[in-house]
Amino acid sequence: MGDFGVYAVFGVNGPPQKLLSAQGSCRVAVAVPSTVRQVVLFSSGPWGDRVCVNAELNDADRIPITIGKLTPYNKCLSWEQWEEETWTDSVTLNVSLEGLNLTTADWSEPELILAVKEYTPKDAAAPPTARDLKGKRKRDEGEDEDNKVNKTGEDENTCPNGAVEKTTPVRKAKGQTKGRQKLFGSGAANGAGETQGIVGRTPPQSAARTKSRQAKTPTHSAPLLSPSGRWGQTLCPIDAQTAILIGGQGARMQFCKDPMWKLCTEDLSWVAAETLAEGPTPEARIGHTAVYDPDTRRIFVFGGSKNKKWFNDVHILDTQSWKWTMVEAQGKVPPLAYHSCSMFRGELFVLGGVFPRPNPEPDGCSDSLYIFDPHLSIWYQPIVTGDKPSPRSGHSACVMQERKIYVFAGWDTPVCYNDMYMLDLGLMEFSAVKTSGKAPSPRSWHGSAVLSDTKFLIHGGYNGNNALSDAFVFDIDTNSWTEVTLPQLSAPRAGHSIITMETAGRRRFPEDGEDADAGSVGRTLLVFGGGDNEGNFYSDLTTVAVEELLGAI
Repeated sequence: MGDFGVYAVFGVNGPPQKLLSAQGSCRVAVAVPSTVRQVVLFSSGPWGDRVCVNAELNDADRIPITIGKLTPYNKCLSWEQWEEETWTDSVTLNVSLEGLNLTTADWSEPELILAVKEYTPKDAAAPPTARDLKGKRKRDEGEDEDNKVNKTGEDENTCPNGAVEKTTPVRKAKGQTKGRQKLFGSGAANGAGETQGIVGRTPPQSAARTKSRQAKTPTHSAPLLSPSGRWGQTLCPIDAQTAILIGGQGARMQFCKDPMWKLCTEDLSWVAAETLAEGPTPEARIGHTAVYDPDTRRIFVFGGSKNKKWFNDVHILDTQSWKWTMVEAQGKVPPLAYHSCSMFRGELFVLGGVFPRPNPEPDGCSDSLYIFDPHLSIWYQPIVTGDKPSPRSGHSACVMQERKIYVFAGWDTPVCYNDMYMLDLGLMEFSAVKTSGKAPSPRSWHGSAVLSDTKFLIHGGYNGNNALSDAFVFDIDTNSWTEVTLPQLSAPRAGHSIITMETAGRRRFPEDGEDADAGSVGRTLLVFGGGDNEGNFYSDLTTVAVEELLGAI
């Protein structure tokens, strides 16, 4: 096999061009010609001690459009202009190498600016411009938008279970005219599971992109210090100082090309983590779940969807060996997205969710409970009694006192719920919970987190028209709701992630007015991502002291 090299192909007919070699520069910048609509980056040859190759498309202001990594397990990346929201005629591809004990001197050399050798085959028609493509797609796919809203079960790009009678604009197909669009479409009832709700473009100077620009690393190794804006991802704590971010979807229905990050809560820093783990990583997806088993120190990723593809696979990330494995499970579980998944005594409890249409269920949403036993690698359905929740998706489930699961809200065409159910894990019995106080309005895709042995939080979500910004605390001792108001939780969000983590030592959070006492131990609520139904996708990390939150009750 030849020496290690990193190559790029610019345009569908362009020849491969070597950018990095075993003896060459450690980084390179390439001005992409304005006629190029596609870029493919790949490696060839043995990787040796090389860790990864960072790749970044920048606009004229050197702000990242999208980022990716080549690794020994992922040796090819590709981009298309009409898939990238801010790709203009002034795009630069920056490529840098990590590994091989590179010294500071290796990085002090000037970047090499390459001119791409453009290639036009003889007798070949000029490639269609982005404008031509967009115009064609708009005529073919975007005409008569008002009629598309009412074609139940036929519109691909709509929210799962959106109510037909709603007037929220449907999601536009890739390549259609840009404009302020709603995050969630409506219209596809009965599972419409081919699509995921948030759409719309992030404005060029949105908060997410501004933060990305400000967060440029002072060192050479990481072109971006935080994840791109997204919704529908999972954020899974694995220890007192670490959480793992997996998946998600951003502007223009683009699945995130930086799908895995590690969050260090000691300084609230992010590390791109897709290069850390060996083995087959889960395919890009949204509406999946990820839960951590502290006994085996493994993360279990289940389900979700990607465009017309739906998943019922189980992927396991061993956080000790940092290796992915895919489970060959026995038993049957349907492909599901926007379900809930809870860990109890080493087993996964999967409830509800959306089926792909038209099969296996015409109604789209599930009311079934499935349990996965990792020791036997088998799915089974337990015998449950009592008054179980109606079919739904986008609901939340909180495990309380290691013996009860509280299920709240969700959506099934055309109803959006705000009811509460409790599953007694000892008796395997469901019961409807009669609550007091001001309850949250009906919603789905909200965030939830356990605050204490007796209290959990519900924040934000989507009610069929708007993203919500309110927050409520439920007390299982009194079965009562209490609304809380904090400035940190005032932004409308749906499809976001909320977790609580222990924090210790002297630390200063952005929202705190003063340092925590040295040696003190507390819990902090962390909120990441989501969208506001106005075309914005968040990449910020909001923190709230749990003590402050409980004090606001």
